[in-house]
Amino acid sequence: MSITREFLPFFYSLRAYIRFRGYRLFTHFEVVKSTLVDALYKKRGRYVRPFLHVGTVGLIFFTIIIGPKVISYADQGEELQTESGVLNGGGYSTSFYTQQAEEVRQFRGGEVLLHSVVEGETLSSIAERYGLQVNTLLWENDLTEKSKLQPGQELRILPVDGIRHKVARGETIYSIGKKYGLEGSEVQVLVDYPFNDFLNDETFELATGQFLVVPNGVRVAVSSTGIRQTTTARLTPDAGSVTAFGSFVWPAAGRITQSYSFYHKAIDIANGSGGPIVAADSGVVTQAGWLDGFGYGNRIMVDHGNGSQTLYAHLSVIQVQPGQRVNRGDVIGQMGNTGRSTGTHLHFEIRQGGVLLNPQSSLR
Repeated sequence: MSITREFLPFFYSLRAYIRFRGYRLFTHFEVVKSTLVDALYKKRGRYVRPFLHVGTVGLIFFTIIIGPKVISYADQGEELQTESGVLNGGGYSTSFYTQQAEEVRQFRGGEVLLHSVVEGETLSSIAERYGLQVNTLLWENDLTEKSKLQPGQELRILPVDGIRHKVARGETIYSIGKKYGLEGSEVQVLVDYPFNDFLNDETFELATGQFLVVPNGVRVAVSSTGIRQTTTARLTPDAGSVTAFGSFVWPAAGRITQSYSFYHKAIDIANGSGGPIVAADSGVVTQAGWLDGFGYGNRIMVDHGNGSQTLYAHLSVIQVQPGQRVNRGDVIGQMGNTGRSTGTHLHFEIRQGGVLLNPQSSLR
């Protein structure tokens, strides 16, 4: 109790001192503020222009320094939304054509790059950097596995695995394909590669001296024009009421000569003796015939009623009609070589919501 009595007077004195000093400080502040306000009031309007100038400079500074960062963040947000592929309102938020453009950008529009070798790089490390096989670098740059790279040495980098060939007089896509291990309808890959040009898109005529990329071609020690085939065959009967299974069976017998890729969103199934083409799933035929005189040639499209469609192209014979219903496994035509084709094979597509899927991931 004695300690409390001794400290109480001290606390009272301290509080009185703080109030006194605080009051005097506030009084001085008010005097200074009043003097400043009076001065500014007397010279009102005099400092408007400097304030405006400073504000304008500040706004410009913010726009130049901060603006690009804001735009960059917005662009990154749009890219993330595009890559996410989230469904929006029942449809895909990403555009199929935007995806196609991105794939073309990925392969540089077919451009051949020049890579300058730096210290420590090897053929395998350079091939891995560009997503290629070592053989592609060797063949394009006339090197062997024993070749030693030198700093500053320039290497030509193809956009895809394979070989780039300079066309000589009299060569055709068939002779070139055969030279690099492609037989029969496998030559189709030369036609489907989007960065190969032809003097005539129907006969695939080549210009002497032009370069042709042979995707997946390998270095190893006749021209079809896609004439219409009008062979007649018995039509497959209408299947009546049908319901899709939601899964797909193989539409033809043969071997895959061209797989799904960014420039060939389908698979090619080849069989030298041709053979029947069957519906991969039940549905309604929406297209049947040579509808544009070119391209797919004789083709059939089947709508399976669940958002998916399948397309069968280059047929020699069509055995169904538009509007007809077919069961899974029904014969709808015969394998052929019509349209933009280089040999007897089936071009098979699976479409879901307008997007071309990889058939090999869906067939069983």
